[in-house]
Amino acid sequence: MAHEHIDQTDHDSCHAHCGHDNRRIDWLLIMSAAAIVLLYITHWKFSPMVVSVGWLQTASHSVFELMNTVWWGILLGILMISILGKIPREFVMSTLGTQSGAKGICRATFAGVLLDLCSHGVLMVGSKLYERGARIGQVVAFLVSSPWNSLSLTLILIALIGIPWTLAFILFSMVIAIITGLIFDLLVDRNVIPSNPQKIELPQGWNFWQEAGREWRAAQITPSYLADMLVDGIKESRMVMRWILFGVCLASAIRAIASPETFAAFFGPTLLGLGMTIAVATVLEVCSEGSTPVAADILNRAGAPGNSFAFLMGGVATDYTEVMVLRATTSSWKIALFLPLISLPQVIFLAWLINTFY
Repeated sequence: MAHEHIDQTDHDSCHAHCGHDNRRIDWLLIMSAAAIVLLYITHWKFSPMVVSVGWLQTASHSVFELMNTVWWGILLGILMISILGKIPREFVMSTLGTQSGAKGICRATFAGVLLDLCSHGVLMVGSKLYERGARIGQVVAFLVSSPWNSLSLTLILIALIGIPWTLAFILFSMVIAIITGLIFDLLVDRNVIPSNPQKIELPQGWNFWQEAGREWRAAQITPSYLADMLVDGIKESRMVMRWILFGVCLASAIRAIASPETFAAFFGPTLLGLGMTIAVATVLEVCSEGSTPVAADILNRAGAPGNSFAFLMGGVATDYTEVMVLRATTSSWKIALFLPLISLPQVIFLAWLINTFY
């Protein structure tokens, strides 16, 4: 019965801090989805007919390519939200840890590295972790460490740039995630940014495996239960989906103006090249799968491993989708804006060091 009370409280508080109102029309979601459907069908069915219209061909091809790339990450993200929504907060927090400090931040960082989701799916899971009671430092560390560190993308990076650089990039990103998470926790302790109102402390003597066995024996998993779980996951992912779809539209528009691959040859290991890399990574909203080959091209063709790392991490640190999702999830502009303010200088400094000593 205690879990039922907690789950109901979770449900109410989620809607309170996410600011969902089912009676309001989400025009950003509707317009972005409509544009994506139209452009996707344009490339799929009418590609030969729009060859003469260069921008339309590029935009429709970009939407087609990006949606074919990120669909599995979106579906896995919805599935993870559905599952997390049914797991009592005690189990989530016993895995991540409820105490502030390096231990909880490191747990969240390793979780981000090991979770095989693209950046879009990770945003969904990160927002759900916040709802389940994770400290903001843990959520930020999870988000910063995870977007391109999944197992599948690690294998792709190994094939593109080799094992040494791949492992180095993973290690550097984990360092940035841990430092950023610790700073966020410090800002919370000093009341600079608000703490997570969903925070939960584990009961005295609470044991993960004993409680898991008790919950499993009491669970009644039926087709209707699974269907309701999936429907709830779809509903709760709406806040993230609106920014993902808008990001795909914006990325396609930018590609129609200037293809990112054409910039890679000019991103040399200089301060100017690093600045250009950060600028493009900031403006160009691509999924982790889309950024990985471009980052590899920067390393291999431009000979700038630091810029390659900056392109991968700079997009994470300055990603407007991530910033807006953080703002919507936490209801705090401070938390959202502190993400690039804290993480981006670290990215630039590490990228400069890599280029200098390469």
